[in-house]
Amino acid sequence: MTDVQLNLISSTDEPCAYHDEVQSLGARTIPCLSPSDPGRQPHLAFIVTAAISTCFFRGQIQWLREAGFRVSFISNPWPHTQWVDVEGAEVISLPMEREIAPFRDLISLWRLWRILRRIRPDIINVGTPKAGLLGGIAARLAFIPRRVYTLHGLRFETASGWKRGLLKLMECISCHNAQYVRCVSPSLRQRAIQLGVLNREKAYVIGAGSANGIDCEHYKITPERILRAQELRQSLGIPASAPVIGFVGRFTRDKGFTELYRAYISLRQSFPELHLLLVGDFEDGDPVGAGIRERLQSDGNVHFTGLLADVAPYYHIMCVLAFPTYREGLGQVSLEAQASGVPVVTTTATGARDSVLNGITGKLVPPHDHAALAAALHELLADPEKRQRMGNAGASWVKQQFRRELIWDAVLQDYCKILREGHARSLSLPRAIKSVFGRRTAACHAAGNGYLRESDQPTRFKPGS
Repeated sequence: MTDVQLNLISSTDEPCAYHDEVQSLGARTIPCLSPSDPGRQPHLAFIVTAAISTCFFRGQIQWLREAGFRVSFISNPWPHTQWVDVEGAEVISLPMEREIAPFRDLISLWRLWRILRRIRPDIINVGTPKAGLLGGIAARLAFIPRRVYTLHGLRFETASGWKRGLLKLMECISCHNAQYVRCVSPSLRQRAIQLGVLNREKAYVIGAGSANGIDCEHYKITPERILRAQELRQSLGIPASAPVIGFVGRFTRDKGFTELYRAYISLRQSFPELHLLLVGDFEDGDPVGAGIRERLQSDGNVHFTGLLADVAPYYHIMCVLAFPTYREGLGQVSLEAQASGVPVVTTTATGARDSVLNGITGKLVPPHDHAALAAALHELLADPEKRQRMGNAGASWVKQQFRRELIWDAVLQDYCKILREGHARSLSLPRAIKSVFGRRTAACHAAGNGYLRESDQPTRFKPGS
């Protein structure tokens, strides 16, 4: 495999000049914010809705603190925030509803505004749709000088009717109230611009994508992990020589669960000993059809692990990971599988297509197409040498492009650049309130008719484009 092949990134948009400037900065050089107090630490506050989302920053917090940042987390109270304390971040509890709840949302907005006025961070980073909406509004009204919105995906892509319009409006407001919109993949940036959610000038991607990178050492193949995988196979009742298709994630319709089931049934005709390993659990939102769920649960060759604290050992059981999602921010489980030396079959959907080098580390198929999914899986199941070759290439590519230290350093450089750009222009409170809902937000909402136009359909991935 050539270095050129390993450096392929599935961006379907032009390079971002902002990112080029970030990469040119020296790492771990924190700007002085106050000449009169050169020892003051710059204060970075993260706002997330669900406390479990803090896990997406594991390791990054300590990296930022060692570089000289003071770090705070504002989220729902939950035991998942305990590790944030271990890494030295301040945790501030704030009840927030994940779903739409107008009255409670107003209370959360008021409390969040008061917290931000009290702690006065130099930068805020908001993620998740509700935190992006409330956090962005509160930060603007609290005159926080530097506001970053990390765009993890577009929930409205797979919604319809009034819900699609509402979700799109929420994203427009979140992007409008941020000065910087950090997209977790190139195709997500392109898609958000295409759908009119944000200005091209404020949208950028760190490196090849991702919010926190991949802990490659945790996933790589070792003799001990191969032995552990053999033990797990035995405990699950999977024969040592049986082929295994794996899936990791939420068991919902928009993860392509219906297509996965149909592809599995089709493949059983060619591979009678085939097993399906499902890591995760069913969810009530966007549920899988009851009939499919019942048939999967009654199939002796289908294995459910439930929710796991660590999925890494289970990747080494799989021959191939199937990830037929309809939309992603970035296919994180796809990258984890490749870091484990497992080839991946995923889709050309937003975010998913950035997580595989088509024909090199895995295969890309159209979303909603169970026949194409089955054909790609069949190709890999029938060719152990190709699986090995793709698995090795995937582990090398993920280590080169997505290892967490590389992403953390690029994130640090990005925050340094944001600090150097100075304070935003101050507004009076009435003008700040008016600016929360700008003209672009209204135009975005007017364009959100609830359905994708033909011109909005995702473009097919072209390797090396």
